[in-house]
Amino acid sequence: MPDLAAGGRLAPHPPPVDGPPAPDLSRRGDPFERSEIAPFATMANPSILQTQLNAARARYEVLLGQLSDPAVTTQPVRLRELSQAQAELEPLAQAAGRLDAILRQEKEALELREAADPDLRELAEQELAGLAHERASLEAEAEELLLPKDPRDAKGVIVEIRAGTGGDEAALFAADLLRMYQRYAERQGWRLELISSSSPDVGGFKEVIFELRGRGAYSRLKWESGVHRVQRVPATEAQGRIHTSTATVAVLPEMDEVEIQIPESDIRVDVFRSSGPGGQSVNTTDSAVRITHLPTGMVISSQDEKSQLQNRRKAMQVLRARLHQLEETRRQAELSADRRAQVGTGERAEKIRTYNFPQSRVTDHRAELTSYRLDGILAGEIDEFIDALMSQDRARRLEAFAGAAG
Repeated sequence: MPDLAAGGRLAPHPPPVDGPPAPDLSRRGDPFERSEIAPFATMANPSILQTQLNAARARYEVLLGQLSDPAVTTQPVRLRELSQAQAELEPLAQAAGRLDAILRQEKEALELREAADPDLRELAEQELAGLAHERASLEAEAEELLLPKDPRDAKGVIVEIRAGTGGDEAALFAADLLRMYQRYAERQGWRLELISSSSPDVGGFKEVIFELRGRGAYSRLKWESGVHRVQRVPATEAQGRIHTSTATVAVLPEMDEVEIQIPESDIRVDVFRSSGPGGQSVNTTDSAVRITHLPTGMVISSQDEKSQLQNRRKAMQVLRARLHQLEETRRQAELSADRRAQVGTGERAEKIRTYNFPQSRVTDHRAELTSYRLDGILAGEIDEFIDALMSQDRARRLEAFAGAAG
């Protein structure tokens, strides 16, 4: 994959110096609605766990019947929702079957423990100990399964990187972040396509928007949203002073035309001549597209493809993703007044991660995790931060559910 960051007329890299409750898949009132699943139980009260798993299995069987209805196959949105919900409930239905088997075997072992033969009683005790271990493992698995899933996790993403405070150095840092995500996408086998970019004379990017296609991209990269801060000596700094700059990253799940429908009357499409480096058609035809969403005033441009049709498709992808994010932000604000926006203003104080070049250090302030592998991280080795944040989020959700159950 070519280095897209270099396409932004990136200046030479300054050398180091010394020294989001997810929305339900189902529709309200449907028999498979996830909100009907109560918070998970512990094995101290296995009857509650059994009730929850049996309820999930019953909804799973209802879904199988609905998916076989010919009327559903003619409704793409409904078919998608039912299929996603069925796939989500399938592991719970399987766990219900496993729990039934464990309880049945426990009952048989308890009866065997009352036998007169001491060898049979010893065998029963061994059997019960093994079943207790199996039940404990099932409990841990059920805790994970009963947590609400984000239906967007399997989607590809639209990533928007913008230079924040710091002037030219912020633009150069934005190019570093683009290169980091490009390398990470290569490691994951995802496909990256540039949508639009804006570059200052010094190089780097004032703004760059790109698409990453690959299953599970949103589940991994959604943790990258926020303000990234860099501390280093710029190439133009004669006295060796360390400067602090920022860039903001927004990661939006891709939305297709079925999920987000935009009437033609809601948009204005303008075409113009592309600028900057490009292929044969760039700078020679009016292939660039600017779409204005009239109800919100959002303006999306795309100019990196050779045809108007391709640029319009990409611009509409970005618009759908932003409209979805706008609605999701509004919905979450209603649910939680103290929920913060995904991306701040770009001020230095609002940061999720700091990249310190003098110390070759990268610190994620949310996970409270520090790594001294700056070069590797900028080369796309960011899994340690993503995994830590996912584990932190999982533990927080499990604690919240356990508290609700108590």
